[in-house]
Amino acid sequence: MGHKLKIAGWISVGALAGALTTVSLQTMARNAMAPLPLEEIQQLSAVFGLIKTDYVDPVDDKKLITDAISGMVSGLDPHSQYFDKKSFKEFREGTSGRFVGVGIEITQEDGLVKVVSPIEGSPAFRAGLKTNDLITKIDDTAVKGLSLNEAVKRMRGEPNTKVKLTIFRKDEGRTFTVTITREEIKTQSVKSKIVEPGYAWVRLSQFQERTVEDFVRKVQEIYQQEPQLKGMVLDLRNDPGGLLDAAVAIAAAFLPADVTVVSTNGQLPESKATYKASPEFYARRGSPDPLRRLPVALKTVPLVVLVNEGSASASEIVAGALQDHKRAIIMGSQTFGKGSVQTVRPLGPDTGIKLTTARYYTPSGRSIQAKGIVPDIMVDESEEGNLFAALRVREADLDKHLDNGQEKSGGKDKAQTTEKMEEQAREQAREEALKRLECEAKKPDAERKLPEFGSDKDFQLRQALNQLKGLPVKVSKTLTERKEEKKEQDE
Repeated sequence: MGHKLKIAGWISVGALAGALTTVSLQTMARNAMAPLPLEEIQQLSAVFGLIKTDYVDPVDDKKLITDAISGMVSGLDPHSQYFDKKSFKEFREGTSGRFVGVGIEITQEDGLVKVVSPIEGSPAFRAGLKTNDLITKIDDTAVKGLSLNEAVKRMRGEPNTKVKLTIFRKDEGRTFTVTITREEIKTQSVKSKIVEPGYAWVRLSQFQERTVEDFVRKVQEIYQQEPQLKGMVLDLRNDPGGLLDAAVAIAAAFLPADVTVVSTNGQLPESKATYKASPEFYARRGSPDPLRRLPVALKTVPLVVLVNEGSASASEIVAGALQDHKRAIIMGSQTFGKGSVQTVRPLGPDTGIKLTTARYYTPSGRSIQAKGIVPDIMVDESEEGNLFAALRVREADLDKHLDNGQEKSGGKDKAQTTEKMEEQAREQAREEALKRLECEAKKPDAERKLPEFGSDKDFQLRQALNQLKGLPVKVSKTLTERKEEKKEQDE
């Protein structure tokens, strides 16, 4: 795959099989029983010794071991990760919806940090950072060569401390610096409003610890304004996922009691599980059912779910469950395709490992790993088509992604040739989309083709409302189902 595609998103957390799973004695015993590859362990020891004695500069023992563990884990798939003390703390903050930093969602492009979106109301938002800005330096450290996690660490810090970012704004052809004061960022994962009399829009931007509580409150507010609600649009576009129990709860809010929401399957017995629309699968220990305050009418209100290539993981769990149970019409474009479950295992009081432990399956048994949820109705992102979809990275584009575990294939040489041609086509499409995006960025906000989600100029939202009203929907003439991109096995 091209170097642009070897990307791990911001701090977008994959679905978790329970928040923080402790390392039990049974787990330790299971690991102890696994045979060790002695020859390879000896090689590791030899390399460690050579670095200690022969490397040009002294190297700290702890750094060598930590880097070895990190490399071992990151080599498995794009979502497994080793957490040192600082990154483990940051990970917990990310799932809670609170952290100290500048307030931007980021990805990586050509070795630089690219701004996906400034978080509304954050220091970065107030400082004027924009989508597609490239961060070239953090304080006096060049970003080129840093991993995404290392860049995040340098931008995080203590409240009221300052960080200087050097920004290259491609569409304006200029480089400038901005000094930002860090503060606690409280991400708002749920937004809602009455878009028309009788019709509501609810947007979930991420599945966090507070998402279910916020969702219940927003839905209550909607029904207070519109007791006879005629239809609802659940917007999961660009929602990268989050906590599994939150996804199960959101699906359960719309589904009949006790139906299957999602199932998982992996090596461990505890990885073979079925999650149902019942409080025991999503309520926090010792807490009452968080959905008990929802209006009964939510179970039957006509529902359209909006998704796109940025809808991943927990978003796909919700969309897949509502689609399989025919509870909602799924509309938009094919989703990201992250059908794997990550479990966090503490390795001590301050460190841990996020490990892919299972694939997940929709209620009908579909694995969507590296494929995604195919909408019932394909709708372009704008009236002019999918102008910028080529810029979005999917699970199948990520280096070392899992296959979906349901299909195998051969023909390695032919597949490699096809993959190279497809990558060249994707690269050309990305370049064309970038040019269009640069032209769009120069226009006034009111004239841009991709307005803010939920606005009166949101093309896909308008089509969702048409569907709810029984009016004609402008179905895409170009979008087609994207087949699973298979990983070939060595012959």
